[in-house]
This record gives sequence, C-alpha cells and structure tokens, in this order.
Amino acid sequence: MTFVVREFSLKRITISSVNSSERMAIARLVHRIGFGPKPGQFRKMLKQGFKVSARQLLNSGLPDYGDIKTAIGIADLGTQPKPNSELLTPYNAAKRAQLRNMSLWWLDQMVDQDFPFVERMTWFWHGHWATSYSKVNEPVVMFDHIARLRKHAIGDFTLMCEEMILDGGLIYWLDGQLNTANSPNENLSRELLELFTLGVNNYSETDVKEAAKALSGLRVVKSSGLVTKDPRRSYVGTSTVLGTTGNFESATLARFLSVNVACQSFIPERMTYRFISPASSMMSIPMKPSERAKSSAHIIKKAFATRQILPTMEALVFSKSFQDPTNSQVKSPLEWLVSVLRALRITPSTCSQPDLLLTLLDTLGQRPFFPPSVGGWPADEAWLSVASSQTLIQAAQLIVSQGDLSPLMAVAKKERIEALADWLGVAEWSDRTKVALDGALRDPARLAALAICSPEYLVNA
Repeated sequence: MTFVVREFSLKRITISSVNSSERMAIARLVHRIGFGPKPGQFRKMLKQGFKVSARQLLNSGLPDYGDIKTAIGIADLGTQPKPNSELLTPYNAAKRAQLRNMSLWWLDQMVDQDFPFVERMTWFWHGHWATSYSKVNEPVVMFDHIARLRKHAIGDFTLMCEEMILDGGLIYWLDGQLNTANSPNENLSRELLELFTLGVNNYSETDVKEAAKALSGLRVVKSSGLVTKDPRRSYVGTSTVLGTTGNFESATLARFLSVNVACQSFIPERMTYRFISPASSMMSIPMKPSERAKSSAHIIKKAFATRQILPTMEALVFSKSFQDPTNSQVKSPLEWLVSVLRALRITPSTCSQPDLLLTLLDTLGQRPFFPPSVGGWPADEAWLSVASSQTLIQAAQLIVSQGDLSPLMAVAKKERIEALADWLGVAEWSDRTKVALDGALRDPARLAALAICSPEYLVNA
C-alpha cells in the first residue's frame, strides 16, 4: 500500500480525548520546534498541555558537550599532499573519516536528546548561513562553523553576526579570501546584506560595493579556517553603507547591519517561513498574508527588537499563526529521518548500517554540511517533488526492521491505530489512512512503515 502525499486535506478522525486544536498544536510543537517525539513523549505533552510543553522545550538549554572535537577525532589535517604523493591516499581517508564522524555525531544529538531545541535551531541557522563542505572541503573548518552557529543558536543575533562574518568556512565558501582593495570580490558582502541580515530590496548595489571594501584583505588558512587580515590587501579609508559613513571592519559592519531596522523584519520573516509556513510569512509572494498572519508577524518582529533569538522563538511558538490550522508544513528529508529514528530508538552512529543513513540523506537531497547553495535548502511543498516517494518507502521498511516496535506490540490490535498516533505525534489520521493502517494491524513492522510514509506524518498538520 502506498500513499499519495498531496492527498492530505481529507476528513479527519479525532483520536484522543484532548481537543483537536490542542492536539494539533502539540504535534506542531514537537515536530517543528523539536525533531519529533520519543516514545511516550507526545502522550506526556498532551497531559501537560501546550503551554507547559512549549516552555519545557524552549527552555531546555544547551547540553555540555565537552571536548567533542577530540572525542570524535576532528583535527587540522594540514595542507593537502601533492597529487603524486604517497601521503595523498591516507590523507583523503582521514578526511572522509572525520566528515563521517562529525555527520553521525550531529545526527546523534538530534536523535538522542530528549529536547533537541538547540540542535533544531542550529539546523535552522545552518540553512540561513548556508555553507557547504562541497567547497570548503575541510572537516575541522565545517565542524567549527556549525559549532559557532550552535553557540549563538538561541542567543544574541548581533553577536552571531559578528562571529560568523569572521568564520573561515563562510569566508572561503563565498570567496571572501579573494576580495582585495585592488581586485574587489563582492560575493561575501552581497550575501551578508541580502541573505544574512537585511533581505532583498533593502540595500543598493553601491552598498554592496562599499561593504566589500570593509571586508577586503581577509585571508583564510584553508586547513584550519584561521582568519587573518592582511593590511597590504585591505582597503584603507571610510566606506558608506546604507547612508552611514565610517571606518567599518568586518565585525563592526556585521553589527551595524544586524541592528538595522530592515533586519528586525527580515530575521523574524525567515523564522516564520521555516517554522510556521511560507504562506504565513510576509515573504510569501504573491500570496496576500491573512490578518492573523499580519498580527503574528508584528508580535514576532517586536520580540526581535533586542535581537535576542530565544524570546523571538517564544513569540513565534505562542503566536496565532503557529496554531492556525491552515499552516500545514511538509517535513524535509532530514526532519523526517530524525523523527523516525527518535520514534524507533535508533542512534545513528551505533545502528547496524550508519553509512546508509548518510547515503539516504544524500539521495533525498538534504545531508548536513551540504546545503545546495548559499540560499540553503527549499522548504515545505518543494520536498514533495524533491523527495522520491519510492525511496522513502524503501527506507522506511529498512529502518523499521532495525527499530524498537514495543510501543505497538505492547497494545492490543484494536488499540494500535490510536497508539500509533500518540507514539509518532500525529494529530489525526484521515479516513483513507485509517483504512490502510487497519489492514496492517497484525504486522507491527508493516503498520509502522505505512504510518511513517503516510500523508499525516510527512505533512505536519
């Protein structure tokens, strides 16, 4: 039995005694702000209610990871050996091993933490400051890049900007090391204005050129990501950005842009786009936002006035738009995989075939450390055409065969459909999905595989 993902707006069946709007809000919370529930978590959240559960998740904080780089073997491998060197083969093998280790470690954090809110936000910022290993090609540089995002993931956006503009991976990805006073390269300055701080139509080409002056002369040690400023290659003098003239340097420029009025709208719009719905964002064109969306946007924007990320996310989660039943959202491939692994109690790095998980994400088009462009990954319905349904079905069958199905096996067959919804954090099953699931009640593995490929699981109502 297969499902057509686009057929998700069907008549619903209420499963729990909890009212349907509260259940839907909690399902959104656990899937969009977390990475899906672990067994028993959704039922506990239903008992606590939305407000208590939301505050518990939002205030879960950042775990103390200790010296992870040493623990998983991430280190500067030095300059790449020459093509004919006998050292090239072991060098490339070490690089692949480090990339694998840090990829699986990050997936482990998403899957194993009870409340992975900081990792969820780190993932969001990875798509915002999108930088790819495909060009950087240095494990330690990319690991440090994500570590910086994690450090500021729910903190001060201005401090994040100041640190990220001097991030070796970001600079190298956007050719910042090629930008000199005598030979300007505007890639980094353009994306800093358009994608990272202000948004389109909030700056001019002159602003891009002037900002590039402030960012000139940067050098990056490719193997380590160490950034320095070379005075001989740097522009000397003032530059005028957004009508303000000053002796801008990288960090002062980033700070200046982060406190600009356009930034106060742009970053909340990005958050709304990703965590609520593209349709609810003021960025949706040509769609006209509803009055509810406008009201929510104003509240979220106001919360970002101090550039603090956590209060902004709190305003977003408690906004009317977050609980608006029209704002459904398709899970991205990584969100789907992580939520499945959490439900099935499968830790990526210790499962029987961890490399298949990375290959699956590659195939589906969303592997950590590999955003396709500086614009990051697509959102919502774009994944309905990107993610192959056949690949998902095959993956679901394999993953379920390795997982813990005790939440289903512990209940009577007649109770399994309701237990399935609570286990996976699904708001409601449609009539059509319920019929399909009813035919697999005797086979927990098949039942679970059908459920995680269903419209109600792929599309977070």
